[in-house]
Amino acid sequence: MFNLKWVLLDSIKDCKNLRIFRQIHAQLVTSGLVYDDFVTSKVMEFFANFVEYGDYACDYLEQGNTRLGSFPFNSLINGYVGGEFPQMAVSVYRRMVRDGFVPDMFTFPVLLKACSNFSGSREGRQVHGVVVKLGLLADHYVQNSLIRCYGACGDFSCAGKVFDEMLVRDVVSWNSLISGFMKAGHFDEAISVFFRMDVEPSMTTLVSVLAACARNGDLCTGKGIHGVIERRFKVNLVLGNAMLDMYVKNGCFYEAKNIFDELPTRDIVSWTIMITGLVQSDHPKQSLELFSMMRTLGISPDAIILTSVLSACASLGTLDFGTWVHEYINQRGIKWDIHIGTAIVDMYAKCGCIEMALKIFYSMSQRNTFTWNALLCGLAMHGLVHEALNLFEVMIISGVKPNEITFLAILTACCHCGLVDEGRKYFDNMSKLYNLLPKLEHYGCMIDLFCRAGLLEEAVELARTMPMKPDVLIWGLLLNACTTVGNIELSHRIQDYILELDHDDSGVFVLLSNISAINQRWSNVTRLRRLMKDRGVRKAPGSSVIEVDGKAHEFVVGDISHLQTEEIYKVLNLINSVYHESH
Repeated sequence: MFNLKWVLLDSIKDCKNLRIFRQIHAQLVTSGLVYDDFVTSKVMEFFANFVEYGDYACDYLEQGNTRLGSFPFNSLINGYVGGEFPQMAVSVYRRMVRDGFVPDMFTFPVLLKACSNFSGSREGRQVHGVVVKLGLLADHYVQNSLIRCYGACGDFSCAGKVFDEMLVRDVVSWNSLISGFMKAGHFDEAISVFFRMDVEPSMTTLVSVLAACARNGDLCTGKGIHGVIERRFKVNLVLGNAMLDMYVKNGCFYEAKNIFDELPTRDIVSWTIMITGLVQSDHPKQSLELFSMMRTLGISPDAIILTSVLSACASLGTLDFGTWVHEYINQRGIKWDIHIGTAIVDMYAKCGCIEMALKIFYSMSQRNTFTWNALLCGLAMHGLVHEALNLFEVMIISGVKPNEITFLAILTACCHCGLVDEGRKYFDNMSKLYNLLPKLEHYGCMIDLFCRAGLLEEAVELARTMPMKPDVLIWGLLLNACTTVGNIELSHRIQDYILELDHDDSGVFVLLSNISAINQRWSNVTRLRRLMKDRGVRKAPGSSVIEVDGKAHEFVVGDISHLQTEEIYKVLNLINSVYHESH
C-alpha cells in the first residue's frame, strides 16, 4: 500500500488531463487512498491547474465528505485564488455549500483573498454577510481579510467600518488598510493612516509608506521614515530599494546614490530604479554611464532597463549606443513588446534615422498612441512636416485616438514650416473633435507660429486671452518677435512685464540685455545685470554632446576637464588655420 501511494502521487503530479486522472481516481477509490488527507491535498493541487475541472473536483471531495474535514475543501478554493480565474474559487465555494459543505474560519480568508484578486466587491459583501451569520466576525484573521478585500476593491467605507469596529488591531490590520489606499492611488490617505498607527510598524508598513511618499512627492515624510529605518531596522534589499525609489522619484539623486552604493546587495530592481529614474528626470548621460557600469559587472539588463536606455539614447542622439541596444535585444532573444518597440522607433526617429524608424514602426504587430507619437515627433523634429501631417491622418483613419503629445508634435511641425492655417485647424480640433484642452505648450507653439509668420498682433492676443498665465518663455518669444519687426513700444511693455515675474531664466535676461544694447539703452543693460546678480541668476554655459565609439561626450563652454583636451584643441587649431588659409 505504501509503494502504491507514492506511485499514485507521482502519477497525479505528472497528470496532464482529466481522462488520465479518471484512471488514477479509480485506483484511489479501490485502494481507499481517496480518504487520505495528504493524497487529497495533492489532488487539489492538480485541480487548481485546471479551472474547467471544478465540478469534477467537487464530486471527488463529496465522495469522502463523511471522513474528511474542511481542509481539502479549503485547499481546493485556495488553489484557484492565485490562478488566472480567481472567480472560480467563489463558484466552487457556492457549489460545495449547496452540496452540504460547512465553511469555517479558515475558509473565509481564502475566499476573501479570491474576491480581492478579481475586485469582487459584491461577492466580498456577500461573504461578509455569511461571516456575520455564522458568528465568525470576531475572528481577527477574518477581520483583517475583510479589510484587505474591501481595500483592494476600493470600498474604503466598508473597510474603514470593519477597521473601526475591531476591538484589537495588530500591524496586519493597519497594513491592510494602508495597502488598500496604496493600490487605489490614495497616497495621502495611506500616509495619514500610517501617522495614526498605535502599533510598531513592520517592514511591510514602511515599504508601503515609502512607496506612497515616492508617488505623491512627500520627501519630508520619506526622510523621516528613512530615519526610523536606520534607528530600528537593519536595512535589507527590500527596504533599501523602497528608499532608493522614494529618493529617485523625488529627484534626490545624491541621497539615492548614497543608498545605492551602501546596499549590501543589489538586484535588477535596484538598477532599474536608478537607471529609469535618471532617464525620467532628464539625466540621460548619467543613466548610460550607470548602464555601462552594470554591464561591466556582468549583470544582464531586462526589458524595462533596455527601454529606459533606448529613451536615454533618443534624448542624447547617441545612435551607435541605441543601435547596439537594438542588436542586443535581438541577439539575446528578448521578447519585443509594445514598450520596447516604441522605444526603438523613438530612438531611431530622434537620431534622424527616419527610414529605420518607419521600418520598425510598420513591422510592429501592435501600436498604441505612444508609438504613433514617437514617429510623429521624430518627423516633426527633422522638418519632415508633410510626412508628419500625412501620418497623423493615417493615425486617425486607423482608429487610434490622439492625445496632447500628438497635437504638440503636429503643431511643432506646422510651426517649423509656417503652416498658419493648418496650425489653427489642428489647434481648434484638439478641443472640438477630441475633447483635449490645450496646455501651455500648445499655446506656446501657436504663439511661436504666429510670431514666425509676422502675425504679432494675433500672437499677443492669444497670449492675452489664453486660460493660463503666459510663462517667461512665451513672453520671450513675443519680445524677440517685437525686436525682429521693430515694434519698440510693445517690446518695452513686455520687458517691464517680464521683470515683474519671479523667474531665473538666464536666457531671457540675456535677450533683454541684448535688446537694450541694440537700442543703446545702456542704463537698462546695467540694471539688468545688477538684477541678475541680486536674484542669483547665472548665464547657463553653452554645451554640446558628441558620440564617439558609442560613448557620449559633453563639452561645456570654458571647461577643459576632458582627458583629451590637449588633442582636441590641436585639431581645432589645425582646422582654424586651414580655414583662414583658404580665405
